[in-house]
Amino acid sequence: MSAPAKANYGWTREQMAQRVAADIQDGAYVNLGIGIPELVAQYVPAGREVIFQTENGLLGMGPAPMAGKEDPELINAGKKAVTAIAGASYFHHADSFVMIRGGHIDICVLGAMQVSAKGDLANWSTGEPDAIPAVGGAMDLVAGVKKVFVITEHATKSGEPKIVEQCTYPLTGKAVVDRVYTNLAIIDITPEGPVVMELAPGVTFDHVQKRTGTNLSLRTNS
Repeated sequence: MSAPAKANYGWTREQMAQRVAADIQDGAYVNLGIGIPELVAQYVPAGREVIFQTENGLLGMGPAPMAGKEDPELINAGKKAVTAIAGASYFHHADSFVMIRGGHIDICVLGAMQVSAKGDLANWSTGEPDAIPAVGGAMDLVAGVKKVFVITEHATKSGEPKIVEQCTYPLTGKAVVDRVYTNLAIIDITPEGPVVMELAPGVTFDHVQKRTGTNLSLRTNS
């Protein structure tokens, strides 16, 4: 499935999800967070098998059902209707977290409020007194999953950077993020700092740097 094009520049949310899906290896067990990460299941490349797990108790989650074909008892952790692939299994919520905490999930794809230059992740609360926290399973996921991908808009609606030197929001986990996919770029978190691995069409490195709250490097082809 091809994602729709964006009118101006950069990637749409669907194209971001498509880029994440392309980087998930065949045979991987993957947990998808709520929001943009849920779109990843729609874009697994043809001929590649990816087994999606949801922490509410399903291994073998398929794409969203067609309109009118929803099963109200078959939902993901975000309470959205999903399908189940052949061979899928259902289990207790506690068993799901045994899988996560036991290191049996290869990749999780999460949204973010902030990602620091060292890979710290903040994605559950702004810390404001009136903020509604949404911990979910994120803290367990970043502690137990082998690799963490973040998919998010590069900045907030007001233009505040989401990739920063240090997180100012309460942390979900420290030094846990491996790669960030935004509408502007794909960025690896390395020991030397964030490295831009790929720029979205029509986007320059300077454009990305101006919208980032920490120093970036650009991958060389050497």
